[in-house]
Amino acid sequence: MAKKTIIPLPFKYYYWPPVIITLGGIADSLHLSISHYRVYSDIGYRSCCAISKAVNCDTVSQSQYAVFLGLPLAVWGVIGYAFYFMLLLFAKSPRANKQRMWALLFFMALAFSIYSIILALISTFVIHSYCLMCILLYIVNFSLVFYAWLIHGRFEKFNIFKGFYLDVKYISSNAATFAKAFAPFGVALVLALSFFPKYWEFNAPEISQSIPRGVTPEGHPWIGAKSPEIVIVEFADYQCFQCRKMHFFLRQIIESNPDKLRLVHRHFPMDHRINPLVEEPFHLTAGVMAIIAEYAITEDKFWEVSDYLFEISANKGAEVNLTETAEKFKLDYKGLSKSFSDQEIMNKIYNDIKEGIEAGITGTPGFIIDGKLYQEGTIPPEIISRALD
Repeated sequence: MAKKTIIPLPFKYYYWPPVIITLGGIADSLHLSISHYRVYSDIGYRSCCAISKAVNCDTVSQSQYAVFLGLPLAVWGVIGYAFYFMLLLFAKSPRANKQRMWALLFFMALAFSIYSIILALISTFVIHSYCLMCILLYIVNFSLVFYAWLIHGRFEKFNIFKGFYLDVKYISSNAATFAKAFAPFGVALVLALSFFPKYWEFNAPEISQSIPRGVTPEGHPWIGAKSPEIVIVEFADYQCFQCRKMHFFLRQIIESNPDKLRLVHRHFPMDHRINPLVEEPFHLTAGVMAIIAEYAITEDKFWEVSDYLFEISANKGAEVNLTETAEKFKLDYKGLSKSFSDQEIMNKIYNDIKEGIEAGITGTPGFIIDGKLYQEGTIPPEIISRALD
């Protein structure tokens, strides 16, 4: 039986879909780049796809896997898709004769897709949350694999591996043209790797001795104004990224406006061993950190220790070393060790959790301002600006 000959459609019908898909990948990556920046820098930001605990772009952006070799993955996406788009332009050249570049584009898209699978596995088994805009990029990558394979099969008479060899040969024979076209990518990459701001590495400001601090009549530590215009009560978990972000933002605002705001800290560790809202293992050292911070109140070192606990929690898997912590802040090691069996300290933490639940807190951070609860990790900017104005 004779092999059926497939007559391809005109080249343009094959060419333009991957071009449009690649441009979509660039647009999506730009959106994710902006979102990644705002997650770390905007006190009131919440992305449009932060839908739930399981589907939350912000959670994925906050993970350590969102940065690779000093650049956010989304920025790598912009660079990668822009590079792919340039190769597509060369594939349309008359010299390419509808054949060249497609095997190379296939293997490049295949590499993108394999990396997508790796990221999907990390989202599933490590982060336990998915990013819808990232899933859209996975679709982009697999679509590019399909179209590159399809076009190669329609217009190239050699197999994909021979086609790749001919593509490399085609590039080498036009080395000057390719070098001129892609030189800006090399320059941009070197500059990005050298000077891209590490905005995701934020820390608490130094605690000025001139800023008042103390303990409320109920025993909760506070810092800021003696006669505040606004009192912000934070219910926080030391292993919660959004808690760390908001805590440091508020500390910076108080540092600049010490006579306007007061921050009161209360514990709400999302540790299943002490928090009844948490049914499965989660934030396993949050309870330990809360005990250490609570003990630090007795030696008037709460805010220094609290900032430290937030900072080390940024390093996933970091353990709290009691000896190092005691030495660093000149705490009584024996007293610190005994705090884990101190029922008064445990009762204070349990009471914070109980009152937080009664106030309506279901996750961290939660804020109570003028008797009103604000959740989902944000405080409306106008509330703070009201005091600062």
